Amino acid sequence: MNRAFNRKRDKSWMHTPEALAKHFIAYNAKFLGNTEVDQPKGTEIVRDAVRKLKFQRHIKKSEGQKVPKVELQISIYGVKILDPKTKDVLHNCQLHRISFCADDKTDKRIFTFICKDSESNKHLCYVFDSEKCAEEITLTIGQAFDLAYKKFLESGGKDVETRKQIGTLQKRIQELESENSELKKQLQNLEEQLRSSKVSPAGSISTKPPSTDIFDMIPFSPVEPLVPLPASNGAPPPPPARAADLRKDLFGAEPFDPFICGAADFPPDIQSKLDEMQRQRWRGSKWD
Repeated sequence: MNRAFNRKRDKSWMHTPEALAKHFIAYNAKFLGNTEVDQPKGTEIVRDAVRKLKFQRHIKKSEGQKVPKVELQISIYGVKILDPKTKDVLHNCQLHRISFCADDKTDKRIFTFICKDSESNKHLCYVFDSEKCAEEITLTIGQAFDLAYKKFLESGGKDVETRKQIGTLQKRIQELESENSELKKQLQNLEEQLRSSKVSPAGSISTKPPSTDIFDMIPFSPVEPLVPLPASNGAPPPPPARAADLRKDLFGAEPFDPFICGAADFPPDIQSKLDEMQRQRWRGSKWD
C-alpha cells in the first residue's frame, strides 16, 4: 500500500469542489471491520491491520456470515459509514481525525484509512472491499483533505473549531436518536403487555371473586336463599325451609314474646298480670 495524501498537486481531482464542500460523494463498499493500531500512519501498520481483518472475515465466512455492505459519504467534514438500506450512521469519522488513507496495490479491491476515535482516543484502522472503486475512493478522500486544508487557510483556522462543534452536535443527535428509538421499543412492549393483560382467553368468562371478611370467609347474607346440596347417599335433597321455620331458634323453638301470645296460652292469673303490664306499657308508665 503506497497511496496516501502526498499525491502530486498538479494532478486534477475527480470531483468539483462544490460537490464535496456543499454536498457529499457516495460510494458502496463491503466493510471488513476496524481494528486498533499502534501508530496513526504507516504502510506496514495498515498492511498488518488488513491481514488481521481478512483472517477474521474468512472465519466468519466459514460460519455462514456475509460481509456487510455499507455506504460511504465523503465530504470536507469527514467520512460517514451508513447502512445502505436504513441510512443509519454506523460510524462518523471526522476529517480532522483521519491521519492516513491508502489503497492496496497488491489487492486493488482493498482501501483503508486510520481515524482517531473521539471517545477512547485510540487509533482505529477501517478496512473496506470495493471491487471497482478502491482507488477512486482513496482519491476522493484525498481531494476532501485538499479542499478542507484550503478552507482552513482561508478562514484562519476558525473553520476547524466549527467542524469540531458540528461533529460534536452530530454525535449528540445520533445518541439522542438511538435513545429515542430504544424508548419507543420499550413503550411498544408495555402497550402490548397492557393489552394482553386486559384481553381474557377466548371462551373464558372473567368473574370477580367475592370479597371476604377478616377471617377469610365469605360474608353471610340472609336475603340470598340457601341452595340445598345433594345428599351423599343419593337421596333427594330436603325441601326448602318455610317462612315459619326461619323464625325458629337454634333448638327448633319459636322465640318467646309474652306480648303477642294468645289468652289461652297461659293460666288466668298469669294472663291478668300480663294484661296489666301491657296496659302500663301503653300508658307509657315505667314497670315496677
